[in-house]
Amino acid sequence: MAADRTPGRIALVGSGEYLPVMHDIEEWLLADRPARYVQLATAAAPEGDAVLNSWHCLGAEAAERLGVEQIVIDVRTRADADDAEHAEAIAGAGLIYLSGGSPRHLARTLAGTRVWAAIASEWRAGASLAGCSAGAMALGGYVPEIRHPRQGGTDGLAVLPDLRVLPHFDKFSRFIPDSVMRPLIMPGKVVVGIDENTALLSEGPSADGLWDFRSRGIGSAWTIEHDRKHRVNAPLRLRVEA
Repeated sequence: MAADRTPGRIALVGSGEYLPVMHDIEEWLLADRPARYVQLATAAAPEGDAVLNSWHCLGAEAAERLGVEQIVIDVRTRADADDAEHAEAIAGAGLIYLSGGSPRHLARTLAGTRVWAAIASEWRAGASLAGCSAGAMALGGYVPEIRHPRQGGTDGLAVLPDLRVLPHFDKFSRFIPDSVMRPLIMPGKVVVGIDENTALLSEGPSADGLWDFRSRGIGSAWTIEHDRKHRVNAPLRLRVEA
């Protein structure tokens, strides 16, 4: 990484993107950055036009509350993600936000494309990068099938290559026993549950290159180890591929 290029802030959000409950976090992500809020609802593309339009409308409301410009990058397929105009529209972003839906679709659609290269470039140059629910899962190195963890998953976008994210954790953990999470636990990998309306946030690397993530929001974040979960009360130190 060049000395004059410092990666921007990162947010991993359990739920609540574009809603008033997340306003303070989105404001923090945009602080001292260009007033351009780039939004990709790609993960919701399999659900159809009506759902995508609802995400875009929520995003417009969030941008208006924040007093920034909404930039919608309407990527639904890999062909869209390789479109030069879509990639160019990401330039100058203050915040790039991947919202909810299918994490597998999101990761498979963006990986290795012009749009993903543009997102990574802007983040490495200082734009903030956020993912909520499916978006948070896709930023990890591996995307588990949250309802059926034993059935495997798919490769993520690997901004946090050692991380596996379980969003909406306070909701899903009521129905999925901790023992079912065992297939996700591997040496050198970190499994994190993030409650709804809650985020793990980091401002950048420490002197040793690791990033300290802190929980903020209505709920909590949790590390999953074997059959137990532990609340994240101290900074969670993670490797970020910058």
